[in-house]
Amino acid sequence: MRFLFYSHDGFGLGHIRRNLAVATALTELSSQASVLLATGYDDIHRLSLPGGVTVLKLPSLRKVTNDHYTARRMPIGSADLFVLRSALLKAAVKSFRPDVMLVDKHPLGVKKELQPALKVHHEAGGLAALGLRDILDNRVTVLKEWHTHDMHAKIECYYDRLLIYGDRHFYDSTSEYEFTAAMIERSRFCGFVVGKEAYLAPKFDDLPPAIPQPNGRPVVLATAGGGEDGFAMLQVFISAAREAAWQGLVVTGPMMSEEERQALQLLATETDVMIYDFVPELHRWFGRVDALVCMGGYNTVWEALHQGTPTVCVPRARPRQEQLIRTQALAKLGVLRVVEPEHLEADGLRLAIEAALQQSRQDLSKRSHAILGFGGGHQAARHLIELAEQSAIRLERIQQSEKIPA
Repeated sequence: MRFLFYSHDGFGLGHIRRNLAVATALTELSSQASVLLATGYDDIHRLSLPGGVTVLKLPSLRKVTNDHYTARRMPIGSADLFVLRSALLKAAVKSFRPDVMLVDKHPLGVKKELQPALKVHHEAGGLAALGLRDILDNRVTVLKEWHTHDMHAKIECYYDRLLIYGDRHFYDSTSEYEFTAAMIERSRFCGFVVGKEAYLAPKFDDLPPAIPQPNGRPVVLATAGGGEDGFAMLQVFISAAREAAWQGLVVTGPMMSEEERQALQLLATETDVMIYDFVPELHRWFGRVDALVCMGGYNTVWEALHQGTPTVCVPRARPRQEQLIRTQALAKLGVLRVVEPEHLEADGLRLAIEAALQQSRQDLSKRSHAILGFGGGHQAARHLIELAEQSAIRLERIQQSEKIPA
């Protein structure tokens, strides 16, 4: 069974991490699965790739605003960049001949770069799934973008399954984004995608010295995901750690600029905060720290709640409101705290952290698992295997029909 996974990866690590988690589950469930992971993430080698998964590296993008991207490294214009990326994707489909394509979030790819590849795949008899995180953006923005590009019709044309990485009772995207009857029939709520259970109990040797030993100070970890827009939040966190009763630990993210990273390093030295630029499988640390401060991205939030980690979120509100919507809804459920960006300052953040440290991890985990559904990676993988089996039958029928004389 051959699978081609696509994520555009113009901002942050969310898209590639979700695809990688599903790919990992897929290769665990089927030894016959072969996954080609198409990504623009430059440091893909720093993430753990399971057996059966290899990478098609696309020229990297930088997101400027919604629907506006530039080349991250190559000194070429956007038009030429997307022509190149589109040609690579189309060539990959022609030569690799996947049974199933999995596309993260963007049905046609950024600037429709994936559409030629989807057409080739569809004409060859392959099947496709669209993977959607729990929340894309606010309703008005999504519908405006989708209506502008006639996206409901395009999704019906190219996609056989819509895999929603969420829980209908938490956020019903089929209703919120006005899915058509055909789209609803093809939709499957998979639950939230989180890491492997085996990763959730690391040994002391795998963790930094700041992770608490018996009788040590509580440790609070702050992470900004990819880090491209996390400077302000981490700067305030480091200031909040000054003379606090807890030990601060920061992971900036690989996409933070060197200038910003150096500024944080200087501030961290003054406040006795430990700082790292990147940690593979960072979610392995969540179960061992006493509290977490993050922005509100899909992967970080759901990993934290899955492990019962007391969490304070400072959600991104631009260019998309996805994080704000997610964290506000979770705050209403009482499973995390939110400090909105316009109210972010050291004293207020410190108070929120101190309140989070009073939460019982066991109670938080029990409550999160009672009201939220996890295991989305393996559930999505099962749907993809089902599609691959259907694709094989479909291809066999096509081949047989071509042999029948006129």
